[in-house]
Amino acid sequence: MELMEEILSEENLQMAIKKVKQNKGAPGIDKMSVQEVEQWFEQYQEEIISKIMNKQYRPMPVKRVYIPKPKWKTKSIRNSNSSRPSNPTSYVSSIK
Repeated sequence: MELMEEILSEENLQMAIKKVKQNKGAPGIDKMSVQEVEQWFEQYQEEIISKIMNKQYRPMPVKRVYIPKPKWKTKSIRNSNSSRPSNPTSYVSSIK
């Protein structure tokens, strides 16, 4: 099995969602709960996996936030779920 196929396998994706639930994952910048993300992914799973496997998937830009740290330092945090659309095709730009 190719690495990408293993990463995108049903078993691996379900295990990832299960771990996020166990860790009580908080909503991202898109404000979707773990349950909402799970439902959204179930609806668009086949299309997203197909786009990834065909090298047509393009994620949204990452939002960067700086958190003040002691001694004049800052820590950069990035969140890639800046605005998850209800339709995954809006993630994909046409490749020609």
